[in-house]
Amino acid sequence: MRGETMNQDEIAEKVIEVDQRSKSNKYRLDKVEERQGNLEQLTNAFAKMETEQSYIKKDVGEIKADVKTLAEKPAKRWESIVSTAVTVIVGALIGYLLSGGRIL
Repeated sequence: MRGETMNQDEIAEKVIEVDQRSKSNKYRLDKVEERQGNLEQLTNAFAKMETEQSYIKKDVGEIKADVKTLAEKPAKRWESIVSTAVTVIVGALIGYLLSGGRIL
């Protein structure tokens, strides 16, 4: 310190200062540990959300494929009806022409 030795009162004063600083540091470290715990919980929650989002994305993809398949069914059915009608008409026309224009 000033090149002198410290007396008992100065030593006691320094011990009190160090003790107060130690208590302050303990309080601050406790707060840091609490925040660290909160940060770990937040990180775990984000990891869980990421996993769930992956499953949701997969499910939505499957749903979209199913909806597309269901939407295509009426179109395929309509195409089948039109194709059958055209075949019947063409068949009837060919039959009419082959019969020499006579209706059976």
